[in-house]
Amino acid sequence: MRHPPEISWFSALCDDDYEFMGQPDPALASSLDHCRDIALRAEQGGFDNILLPSGYALGIDSVAFAGAVAPLLKRMQLLVAVRCGEMWPPQLARQLATLDHMLHGRLTINIISSDLPGEVLDSAPRYARTLEVMEILRTLLSGHHLSHKGEFYNLELAPPRIVHPHDRLPPFYFGGLSDHARDVAAKAADVFLMWPDRVENIRVVLDDMRKRASSHGRLLRFGYRVHVIVRETEAEARAAARRLMSKLDDATGEEIRKKSLDATSFGVRRQAEMRDEADDEGFVEDNLWTGIGRARSGCGAAIVGDPDQVLKKIEIYRSLGLDAFIFSGYPHADECDLFARYVLPKLDHAPLFSREASR
Repeated sequence: MRHPPEISWFSALCDDDYEFMGQPDPALASSLDHCRDIALRAEQGGFDNILLPSGYALGIDSVAFAGAVAPLLKRMQLLVAVRCGEMWPPQLARQLATLDHMLHGRLTINIISSDLPGEVLDSAPRYARTLEVMEILRTLLSGHHLSHKGEFYNLELAPPRIVHPHDRLPPFYFGGLSDHARDVAAKAADVFLMWPDRVENIRVVLDDMRKRASSHGRLLRFGYRVHVIVRETEAEARAAARRLMSKLDDATGEEIRKKSLDATSFGVRRQAEMRDEADDEGFVEDNLWTGIGRARSGCGAAIVGDPDQVLKKIEIYRSLGLDAFIFSGYPHADECDLFARYVLPKLDHAPLFSREASR
């Protein structure tokens, strides 16, 4: 049975908001006021959830910001990104449980398996550490006593008092294309997230992930993180895409991409490959434009088109099994309003995403 889609937006906590890519604007810099405005406009526009990204060197902290904005949201969920290893897992569990309490059960968690600031760890041990963190968080957020003996953590302790045991846990969203990442997702994630790719490649990845999860007796749901530029006509959308990139030079774009701690990951390399595969205007397939990746190290493509074309693209993705979408656009508040006006009313989406953890 196909689930109703979850439609999320993106709040630019990591200094990732522009009118012209690569041209910083103080009014669009990451701050409490600016990122709060994006979140409130997303809730007003009817989105189900909003991703709060995390980057050590860039912008403001996702957990601290979530605590500031949680009391202002009446309906929308928060998808809070946390970078594994940057915080002691029991304390992180306590912070996340507190956020879930403040949100009345509307917390969702984006687990990021990143290098720690100042450290470079090989892929295998880094993902092994991530898996341990996910297991620790799930146990403590379930309200269960923790007895964990692993390579990175050796813990014996009760859950924090703020945790209220219930059947519906904050779901873990997690992505990555390497074998190590896919194995961790199959074992411990609830929603496997993908960055943009060709339709045929998405199908191959999802088939592989279903098999991996099944080998552990689990079912995954699937999500898709992609930018969007929607206008009344395709010509206007393409013109908006050209305008967005009109002041970017290659050197500035490369400098921006290298700022990320994850700039050499498997997923980032795939985004670069798509730019190489694209046509002269940057399109790698119908309505999927890779130009935006010239100034981003991560999610590097956008759906570009009129409302019907954007809807058709989303429907193609849904037919593959994707049902949790995280959209964004530049500037984020303005593009949020455009998507809410042109696309969101035509989507039969879920007001709250199911929290039934995969077992």
